[in-house]
Amino acid sequence: MSNSNALVLEILRQDGRLAMSVFEQEELSSTIRHYSQCPYPSLEIHKLCQEVTSILNKANKKGILEPDLIRDLKKIGQLLWDQLITRPVKDRLKTTQILNLTLALDEDLIHIPWELLYDGRDFLCLKFNLGRLVRTKVQINLPQYRSASGTLKMLVLANPTNDLNSAYLEGIHIKNQFDRQRNQIRIDFKSTHIDALYVKKNLRDYDILHFAGHCEYDSEEPGNSGWVLEDGRFTSRDILALGESQSLPTLVFANACYSAHVALATDSMEPDYQEKIYSLAEAFLFSGVRLYIGAIRKIEDPVSLIFAQEFYTQLIKGKSVGECMRIGRLRLVQKYGITAIPWVSYLLYGDPNFVLFRQKLRPARLKLRRNAGLYKKLLIRSLLAVSIVSICVYLYMWLPTINPNTYFLFHKSEALFSKGRNQEVITLSSRILKKEPGFLSAYPLIGNTYQRLGKDEEALKYYFAYALYSQKRHDKKNLASAYIGIGWIYQNQGDYPRAFDFYNKAVTLTKESRDKLNEAVALRKLAVWYMDKEEYDKAMELLMKSSEINRERQYIYEHRYNLACDYFDIGLVFTDKDDLSAAKEFYQKSQKLFEKLKLKNELSDYYFNLGEVYLFEKQYHKVRDCYSRGLAIDQAEGNLPSIAGDYNMLGELSLETGNLDEAERLFNAAALICKKISATLELTSVYYNLGLLYQKKGDKDKARDYFVQAQDKCRSINTPLCQKIEQELSVR
Repeated sequence: MSNSNALVLEILRQDGRLAMSVFEQEELSSTIRHYSQCPYPSLEIHKLCQEVTSILNKANKKGILEPDLIRDLKKIGQLLWDQLITRPVKDRLKTTQILNLTLALDEDLIHIPWELLYDGRDFLCLKFNLGRLVRTKVQINLPQYRSASGTLKMLVLANPTNDLNSAYLEGIHIKNQFDRQRNQIRIDFKSTHIDALYVKKNLRDYDILHFAGHCEYDSEEPGNSGWVLEDGRFTSRDILALGESQSLPTLVFANACYSAHVALATDSMEPDYQEKIYSLAEAFLFSGVRLYIGAIRKIEDPVSLIFAQEFYTQLIKGKSVGECMRIGRLRLVQKYGITAIPWVSYLLYGDPNFVLFRQKLRPARLKLRRNAGLYKKLLIRSLLAVSIVSICVYLYMWLPTINPNTYFLFHKSEALFSKGRNQEVITLSSRILKKEPGFLSAYPLIGNTYQRLGKDEEALKYYFAYALYSQKRHDKKNLASAYIGIGWIYQNQGDYPRAFDFYNKAVTLTKESRDKLNEAVALRKLAVWYMDKEEYDKAMELLMKSSEINRERQYIYEHRYNLACDYFDIGLVFTDKDDLSAAKEFYQKSQKLFEKLKLKNELSDYYFNLGEVYLFEKQYHKVRDCYSRGLAIDQAEGNLPSIAGDYNMLGELSLETGNLDEAERLFNAAALICKKISATLELTSVYYNLGLLYQKKGDKDKARDYFVQAQDKCRSINTPLCQKIEQELSVR
């Protein structure tokens, strides 16, 4: 769908002259159209284009130019304006109130930076909603355009080569951005195992494709240029072959640039950057893509994310693609200033007036009839009767008991659990199960309480009983919940194969019963399993699936809680991948949700993980503050495994800051708790840290002794930490 209120600037090269005409789009069918002409000094224009490239290459690592260079850019832009645009066209462009402008160019003119022509007041791309259409000599078949109707589908491909952390964040933000627009757009996000075959198989299923990654140009064989994927390139040839049989996406946004070559990464733009961008854009446009957005230079972080966010925000509001581009540019100018040149970095090939999302009009309210009150009374009575019958059926069919005293005792147990009064929880919940062993909710409550006390065998006993009674009742939802709980205990014990087995059982059950809540939880637990194995890409893939389920249903309390946990774990993945700004952002998202839900106890892990980010940044006072807050929460809960972990992390902080005696005290306190509760994983970490401590103290014998003890614990577990311990012992 295009906006009819638009200008077209048509420019043709004829020998040593340019012929051009500017007219409103609705005048296209006019029989006669006036053209004006001007000389085309090709050598001088080529030199000016090179100077533009040279200026843009002088930006610093943050993409900022010195003020005098911006003045030079304006001067060159004005010279191009003076020499390339005829007087009648200049007058029309300067006085028009129309903002939509399509550049219809000869293929020989694509190398010129038309977007940076300067009319004395504005750059063309900041004044107009600008896009390029190209007149080509190549014989092409009429492309098959996709019909964009109903709910659109979007595919986000982020960081296929696994070396651009910011691409993860970009993809996730774009996905999150459309969460509340499910009636208009559905998004699939993929960041791992992206090969050419995957793209070829799935590309035609989508209306919008967003790619964040690397792009490579083959100067000897331009048809081999393309996006860099896990197994090679997705090339121009591939695109043209796909377009022969069926239509491709309407919009392709490639947040990638040819300067970002994997092996020869550089921040500099090459003189032929326009031709390189067009080589891929041309393939997509010939194959039925209406709109192609490409980057002409390496984009600084987080600028690419800000531009993409603004672009898609405006797009879904019903604005044209060209207007979204201009607003995105102006957003960057507003945030970073005109001297920060990322606003220059994007080109649009295609009709800038095209609108993908139609704005929905609210339907007019129906007038109520005089007897609406009578209908309302009848409706209320009917609904009341249906509700009473439904409640009775529910009580009979599903509730484990109809004894009010049982529910009273259970809610009292939950309240005691939140206050950390663990022994009272066990006493009360045991009373419930003694009278009514079919009251399923009591089993995980006792199991979780025993976990707090570090009594994993007791916790397992109750979780297996939970599974048994769930099976007897043919209750797949509670059975899946039991399997997840069992898997989590095994994982904390370092028994990864059993944990993996129970998580997968839970996933299978949840899909059979369409239990989205437990499916999301099981996927998140599997993600943490992969994090422990340092397989962060797989962990992120699972967390994206989990968070999608929870975001769609966050009006339900349990899903909102789980979404907070998803954000927390996504932050943990980014921490492990050393993307600290992204980690902080997701930790803070989880904190806000936990605070809205008034859940203080869940903030302990938040404080410790945020503290770990500050530790990487060497902001030690902030680390100690976060760790102290987290420890206070765990102590109030009486959560012994967590307290042992807290002491271990506080010891690591003291070790980092050179307070070796304090570190030794804290590590020993952690070891004492670990031995008391049989926390194998945590004790392994403590012994390893004690080895590092004595290594720093120069006591090689004690260091080796603790490394040997840590190695001994690794016989029952298999984590990346065990490999570090082996390395420490191998060099001695």
